[in-house]
Amino acid sequence: MTQLSEIYNQKILELAANIPCTERLTDPQASATAHSKLCGSTVTVDLDMHDGVVAAYGQTVKACLLGQSACAIMGHNIIGSSAQELRDVGARMRAMLKQNGQPPDGKWADLAVLEPVRDFKARHTSTLLVFDAVEEAIGKIETAAQRGAAGSQARGVEQEHA
Repeated sequence: MTQLSEIYNQKILELAANIPCTERLTDPQASATAHSKLCGSTVTVDLDMHDGVVAAYGQTVKACLLGQSACAIMGHNIIGSSAQELRDVGARMRAMLKQNGQPPDGKWADLAVLEPVRDFKARHTSTLLVFDAVEEAIGKIETAAQRGAAGSQARGVEQEHA
């Protein structure tokens, strides 16, 4: 079993001290907030996507070191990521922490630093906040796009019958 002191290593401290994208977007396509009732950590994200790929990202992080570290890794890698890639990395993080799954790899390999958190169930929620918020914001953007497409189709039908 991992000791709690092993989780808070130098890499976690470095990540938490250097969180990128901490400016909120002025006019985001979507924003979402995830909150941990257990520890009080809160992460709010702003997201702009073009053609299914993240074009701009901002975040406000009021979280523990683990949440801050996850936010730092997200901030370093999110621009240029697709909605599916972000859902996949969130699913891999949940599996890593809750089901002893393998950590994400590729450009998300730094998330492996959070693997020891799996032994501390009370820390899972704060570690996953940024993934929850990003996925919620993506869902909002996709819903708005679907509504817009449906509205465009309805207007086209009305024009045909006019």
